Amino acid sequence: MPFSEKWEKKDQGGGGIINRLRVGTGQTTPLKVQIEAANRQIKLLISQLDNSVQRIKQRDETIFRHVVSSLAKHDNEHAMVYANELSEIRKMGKMVTQAQLAMEQISLRLGTITDLGEIASTLAPAVTVIRSMKDSLSFALPEADREIGEISGLLSSILVDAGTTGGISMNFEAANEEAVRVLEEASEVAEERMREDFPAIPAGVQTERESEDLSA
Repeated sequence: MPFSEKWEKKDQGGGGIINRLRVGTGQTTPLKVQIEAANRQIKLLISQLDNSVQRIKQRDETIFRHVVSSLAKHDNEHAMVYANELSEIRKMGKMVTQAQLAMEQISLRLGTITDLGEIASTLAPAVTVIRSMKDSLSFALPEADREIGEISGLLSSILVDAGTTGGISMNFEAANEEAVRVLEEASEVAEERMREDFPAIPAGVQTERESEDLSA
């Protein structure tokens, strides 16, 4: 099948997102349709991650007030307990924010694919990014575990389909390097957002993590 037909032929499938990869007898769902389906799933996951970030912010505000209140009462013991909880909440907040930013980058890139070469250079790093975040995302957002696995499987299937169509060979080293770059950029922006959106823990309250850093 010519690539242009493979890319844009109308979808005739039904059922679940993975089950629609094959249509008819021996026919493959057009790559464009597969990529658009994957991007819809990713956008839904981004929305879930954003909701999770908002819940974390609300929880952080509550615990932060407890820290301040305990300090005002000179109750340093409880202030320390709340500060440690705050530290853990913020670690999760950064992790979820980083995942959200990385997924947004993947979604933007999927929306610009127009040829076979771009499929390989865009999807291979995307699969690596998603797989590297799967365990942490499943812990932070267990209700999204199925969607994360489905997205990873769908993108991998598209890569296999694209390779079969165009006989392309994957440069896994370049894909891994690009995936690392996406994650590092997302981590830097997430760190900046955490500084902007979450107030600093009051001076005089040392968390367990800070104590470990000082004793190292």
